[in-house]
Order: sequence, then structure tokens, then C-alpha cells
Amino acid sequence: MKWIMYLGAVLLLSGCAFKAKQVEQAGPSPTATAQVGIVNHTGNFIYSASVDGAGGADMARWGAGGAEICCASIPRVWYPGMMVRVRWDMPDGLKHIIKEKMVEVEKYDEPGDIYMHFFPNDKVRVVVSNAGGGAKTHPILHSGKPANIP
Repeated sequence: MKWIMYLGAVLLLSGCAFKAKQVEQAGPSPTATAQVGIVNHTGNFIYSASVDGAGGADMARWGAGGAEICCASIPRVWYPGMMVRVRWDMPDGLKHIIKEKMVEVEKYDEPGDIYMHFFPNDKVRVVVSNAGGGAKTHPILHSGKPANIP
């Protein structure tokens, strides 16, 4: 009976060692979770915006906020040609105007939150940053509402 208990213990411990070896070989995940933020460089309200389906919040005219919308997945390491699908609704009065485009993610050195920057004429830039959309250390500075706009 003792040898059955010893055999069971050996099998149990070898199974744990095998699982630990698998995790060790797998290494860290190639992707990181990122919150989604919106920065609006236009005088139009953004009803909703998403990046690769994540997001959905709104942003006031000339608004910049933190990345508070959960969750997108980004590669831990940036690579040239990295693209995301940005979809946004920028209404004109009561009429919803939904647009969508593929946007190249600008180079980043470390994982962070993903920010969609909206500019006039449907120009969109996407950056990854650990600094909020209105921060002075954010990759694209947001100046807020221009002084000459009523």
C-alpha cells in the first residue's frame, strides 16, 4: 500500500514540474491589455469611438481625457506597419455619421494605453502612451480649443 502512495506522490510532483516547465518555456505574453482613450482636436462632438472594437465612449469638442475605457490588446513590442481599425460617430445635428478607417499605430517603446486622436478632415492618429491624453508628456500635445474659435 505504501508503494502506491509513493508512486502517486511521484506522479503528482512530476506533473507539477512538467506544468511549471511549460509556463517557463512559454515566457511572458506577447500582448498587453490597454485601456482606450480619446483625444478630440476638432470642434465636433464625438458620440462614440472604438479601436479594434474596444471603446465606445464619447468626447466633447476639443476634449482630451485619460484612457478609461476597457479594454484593447496591443503587442508588447511595436512593429512597423502595425494597423488598427478605428470607428467613430461624429454626429451632424441629429444625424449620426459613422466613419471607419485603418490607422497605423505610431512607434512606441513600451506598452501603455491606446489613444485615438481625431483631427479635422477625418484625420486620425493612434498612439500608445502611459501619459494621459491631456498630459504634457503625451506623444501628441493637445492644445485644447483654439483661442480664435468662438
